Amino acid sequence: MHLKTERLIIRPIEANDASALFKYRSDKEANKYQGWIPETIKDAEAFISKVAKQPNVPETWFQLVLIEPATQQIIGDIGLHFLDSDNLQVELGCTLDKEYQGNGFATEALETMIDYLFNHLSKHRIITSIDPFNSSSIKLVERLGFRKEAHFVQSLLINGQWVDDLVYAVLKKDWKTIV
Repeated sequence: MHLKTERLIIRPIEANDASALFKYRSDKEANKYQGWIPETIKDAEAFISKVAKQPNVPETWFQLVLIEPATQQIIGDIGLHFLDSDNLQVELGCTLDKEYQGNGFATEALETMIDYLFNHLSKHRIITSIDPFNSSSIKLVERLGFRKEAHFVQSLLINGQWVDDLVYAVLKKDWKTIV
């Protein structure tokens, strides 16, 4: 799975991406709503070694990186969780280096990824899980046409604290009318 947008290359994560991943993922303040923050390069290497080697395998996570073509720098990543044995639903998440936030890169990457999931992998439903205090991500997914389906109270233990979880989703039939 290699995708290209106007300003990004999206490709599967590779073992030699550990340093770049660690650079932006280890920033505790920028990633305070994330469930995983690496403490060392070894953590990033271990993370990469555990993700699925190919997409679309039920009950696995597949990770892709976002690359700015001009510099060939990794500026973020997208995680895809192929949820069920029927393989018709996907959970997705996106992390962007704080230096690149607010410039439309996440919107561009996610629009392309969602379109790929619906129109090439024939998914029925895509969900995302967001901390209720993460207003930027909420605005992003709402702009993309996701609807809020649930608010779970203190349902996730992240970084030693129980936090609420919002679940947003979009159906393939609705995506066609949005884009």
